[in-house]
Amino acid sequence: QVQLVESGGGLVQPGGSLRLSCAASGSMFSMNDMDWYRQAPGKQRELVASIGRYGHTNYGDYVKGRFTASRDNAKSTVYLQMNSLTPEDTAVYYCHTRYRSYDYWGQGTQVTVSS
Repeated sequence: QVQLVESGGGLVQPGGSLRLSCAASGSMFSMNDMDWYRQAPGKQRELVASIGRYGHTNYGDYVKGRFTASRDNAKSTVYLQMNSLTPEDTAVYYCHTRYRSYDYWGQGTQVTVSS
């Protein structure tokens, strides 16, 4: 059983920053790729960033240069540092991993970018 718990969302002004965290349960964490997705109202869920077990990262084109994913395997936690936020980044952000052919999702954390 894998549980993912996100935190760190909130309301921020355009140009501001937030750091999201995702704490994972289970001994699988250090061996698993972890992803951040987001879903805005009326839109499909989209991949924001992925981070591999050794820290290799990939990003969606819409966040490259602004968002940074990282992980702390000792704490079983992944992070998403979000800078230069725009209203288009407003969404619910989800943590995701796939383990033993099952997809696991966190409950999501709301990020709202507005003045």
